[in-house]
Amino acid sequence: MNGKTFGIKAGVIASSVVLALLAATAQAKEPRTPVQAEDEWNALMAAVKKGDDLWHNGKLGTNGLACGNCHPDGSASNPHTWPKFQTNLGKVGTLREMINWCIAVPMQGKPLPLDSDDMIAMEAYATYTHRGVAIAPAKDEQHGAVPVVSGPGYPTAGGH
Repeated sequence: MNGKTFGIKAGVIASSVVLALLAATAQAKEPRTPVQAEDEWNALMAAVKKGDDLWHNGKLGTNGLACGNCHPDGSASNPHTWPKFQTNLGKVGTLREMINWCIAVPMQGKPLPLDSDDMIAMEAYATYTHRGVAIAPAKDEQHGAVPVVSGPGYPTAGGH
């Protein structure tokens, strides 16, 4: 590439960057009103409630198990430690991917689309229950589960 071609390409790139910065500045949000802030909070709390319901009802699997059987409190899923390498996934994964692994393997259910309202609600619940804890991606913080010892989904002497 000769100097003239390089200069033209560099000028086009620089102009593009300036235009992108100006466009981003022009699209800055106005401060939220108290009504907007309350509406947003209520939407989050609705998602947290939906996630709590999904977490504990056993309907995401086919064997009666629920996320709450192994993680009775969503925070026991350590949402503050994701993303991290997860041996169950065999890769660096996200909390959503781990939730799906749990739905598919121990709960024998169908994984949720990662961007579905149900998945977002489950992530909202788990994260909300752990609010105030410092974010620590990749932290190796495995807590022992406090599984339920009876009820739907718990293995019995008959294997059901």
